[in-house]
Amino acid sequence: MIYSRNRRLRVNESMRSLVKECTLTTNDFVMPIFVMEGENKQEPILSMPGIFRRSIDLTVKECKELFALGIKAVNLYMKVSDDLKDNTGKEAWNKDGLMQNTIRAIKDAVPEIIIMSDVALDPYSMYGHDGIIENGKIVNDATNEALARMSVSHAEAGADVVAPSDMMDGRVKIIREALEENGFINVGILSYAAKYASSFYGPFRSALDSAPKDDMEIPKDKKTYQMDFHNSREAMNEVFKDIEEGADIIMIKPGLPYLDIVTKVREAIDLPVAVYNVSGEYAMVKAAAKEGWLDNDKTIIESLTCIKRAGADMIFTYFAKEAAMILNR
Repeated sequence: MIYSRNRRLRVNESMRSLVKECTLTTNDFVMPIFVMEGENKQEPILSMPGIFRRSIDLTVKECKELFALGIKAVNLYMKVSDDLKDNTGKEAWNKDGLMQNTIRAIKDAVPEIIIMSDVALDPYSMYGHDGIIENGKIVNDATNEALARMSVSHAEAGADVVAPSDMMDGRVKIIREALEENGFINVGILSYAAKYASSFYGPFRSALDSAPKDDMEIPKDKKTYQMDFHNSREAMNEVFKDIEEGADIIMIKPGLPYLDIVTKVREAIDLPVAVYNVSGEYAMVKAAAKEGWLDNDKTIIESLTCIKRAGADMIFTYFAKEAAMILNR
């Protein structure tokens, strides 16, 4: 005779809800947003159906809608004109640059929304790399100084959190010191501590035209600074170093293919853990749903719930708005 039956706790929806271990809500989401120059302009990103580049005015409108849906945070990325790109990335700390003007406009319109600004040089680089190039190599320390200037500029514009996504060594410490020295003691640092050199970033790079350029004189990819996807222990080393340097939130990127890393990090640290459900993950679901091979809504909620179950405190996802609408039904 069977006395222990696990199915007793699955007998109906009410019972399943009562014993549910993980619940997904709109409080879990950070919506990445792409911004472009112009006014009343919106361009679809073909590799990411339903996602757009928008001018500042339409970005503000989008942020109002997101906040009304219960999404409390956005992550900003800029589509920079080619004529503003160089090897130094100096446009990144222009006080009247696209990022800075966007931050101010959003804060004026939706002051309670949390703005997390991307800190990396690739959108501003003529080479499409996250760092300054000297003698055919990405140099670490000079890049860190540029990232610090960029971070202070974002803080001056009103960013709540700066999010260095570059993977240079020691940049969290340099950024933290720069923020403190300039009086921005309450501006947080969300560190992309375990960011892998992944094939899942393709649609994102097309959205910002930030892929490395095909030039024999420079590295053809980002593998000299982003992590090798074969490695797991290395991720923990990166995470602990960023915490020592002053990170407030730790990011793992990508998401679904790296949930083993998410769980290892969650079990090892007490800081909030962010996970990036990246553009390739989004594009795959949308492509399969379009063909009728997957149920769009159910797959979105299951995917995001799995990321949270693995240990994420917050999820950066292009599904955020759509998922909020599904959850709010």
